[in-house]
Amino acid sequence: MALIHSFEKSGNTLFRYRGQIPVILFILAVPVIYFTDNYFINQSVENLFSIVAVLISFCGLIIRAISIGTTPKGTSGRNTKEQVAESLNQTGIYSMVRHPLYLGNYLMWIGIVFFTYNIYFIVIVSLAFWLYYERIMFAEERFLERKFGEAYLKWSEQVPAFFPAFSKYKKGQIPFSMKSVLRREYSGFLATVLSFAFVDHLRYYFENDQFQWYRISTWCLAGSILLTLVLRTLKHATNLLSETDRS
Repeated sequence: MALIHSFEKSGNTLFRYRGQIPVILFILAVPVIYFTDNYFINQSVENLFSIVAVLISFCGLIIRAISIGTTPKGTSGRNTKEQVAESLNQTGIYSMVRHPLYLGNYLMWIGIVFFTYNIYFIVIVSLAFWLYYERIMFAEERFLERKFGEAYLKWSEQVPAFFPAFSKYKKGQIPFSMKSVLRREYSGFLATVLSFAFVDHLRYYFENDQFQWYRISTWCLAGSILLTLVLRTLKHATNLLSETDRS
């Protein structure tokens, strides 16, 4: 098999299983937190690190929300079986970066990883993310090239794959839809809050040999679960979040 075909095949396989990555990070975080020595971190530094970590993940959520909320039906979905693209997004956030959803994913994850206070874990996860998603992006772009031909090639030559070029911004043709974000992104939001709570409680347990349930992360998680249940109910039991021209 030619290398280009091997890359595309492995990229499509990784694309189908990309949702399993958070589970792997959960498992790896346990020994990382256990062996991370935080003796040099006082309360002020810990608070600063926590704020920075949350802000990084929040930026990822915002990028994903903009991507989801400004794209038409048939694109930027949570499809796992195969690549889907009924149209080529070239304006709005897609005029600055070709893979904003993956950029958002990286920031969401690396914020959580930063919350472990382990620089080696940050570097390792960043490298692993790049190796994993490079294949996925390669397969996705091969699909788009075959489907949209010259239009895709022209766009890809002008817009970077992962690091945004803000100077290239072009106003989006589709208005932002908060309904799309609320309907499609509540699970990712819950997973992010759950991950922060997991790291927070696990670190406290390793440091104090006991759990402390009355923590800020617990209340944030409880609120996120409640919000998720409300949005999920609205999505499946009502038409309040339905839209005819969005996925």
